[in-house]
Amino acid sequence: MTDKKPADQKPVDQIRAGRRTVKVSNRNKVLFPEDGITKGELIDYYVAIAPRMVPLVRDRPLTMERYPDGLTSERIFQKNISPYFPDWIPRARVPKKNGFVTHVLANDTATLAYLANQASITQHVWSSTVKVPEKPDQIIFDLDPSKEDFTEVRRTALRLREMLDELGLVPFVKTTGSRGLHVVAPIRPLLGFDVVYAVAATIAGRIEKERPTKLTTEFMKAKRGDRIFLDINRNAYAQTAVAPYSVRPLRGAPVAAPVAWEEVADRRLRPDGFSMRAALERPDPWTGFRRAARSPIQVSRSLGVSANP
Repeated sequence: MTDKKPADQKPVDQIRAGRRTVKVSNRNKVLFPEDGITKGELIDYYVAIAPRMVPLVRDRPLTMERYPDGLTSERIFQKNISPYFPDWIPRARVPKKNGFVTHVLANDTATLAYLANQASITQHVWSSTVKVPEKPDQIIFDLDPSKEDFTEVRRTALRLREMLDELGLVPFVKTTGSRGLHVVAPIRPLLGFDVVYAVAATIAGRIEKERPTKLTTEFMKAKRGDRIFLDINRNAYAQTAVAPYSVRPLRGAPVAAPVAWEEVADRRLRPDGFSMRAALERPDPWTGFRRAARSPIQVSRSLGVSANP
């Protein structure tokens, strides 16, 4: 089921979200039972973080991770926009195998507020935009540990930064809000997903060879052992990654927080270490993210990957 509304829509209130007034309901409903965090607090966070978050998710097909009755109840992982969503919500119809999907686009503060009111705790977005859906504008490396050893995750991220720098890319990093880190390099949307995936696979393969006892590109979880999974599967068409500044459905409501590289070098960094309040109080280390986009064509040639723009 994908169209379930949050139960008990009364009482209804209104909030100002950017240029629009948005109806919200049941602000006191507790979504995080262990912490007492309410839907109203979630809505307020997304409204406050929108100036930072919207530029990073604008025009990207979005998948909602909803918990209409809180974390202890049903999870809805929803791609298609619900028919009851208001007309002012931006959306995009994109092709899939044997059909199409109409995704929400979180292009403004009001949309983020509306999604939070639908108990969409976490927003997941594509690595391409609806302007050029078949050509990604970022390369994503998901560093997923098999055990609780975040020191190795940090070390891997720092080495990956060096490799991307050497290739002429400008890497950024964020915590996942869960267990790992995402290293992201903005690129110009000039190559298809197959080429960008091959570029990511080549880079991941090189760093894996440097530390084969610590790192793996093995997709099968049972074969990874205690090694960190260098997950490049976010670089395929219609695959998603947790959006920067998105809340995760975990105890404490941790945020997938953009961080500075200096923080990655600090052993005090934790992948789930930023609350909603902490995220709002921090400086924004991803300022200028889109301006840092580089052409992937020369990178692909340097790696020996055939580039067909």
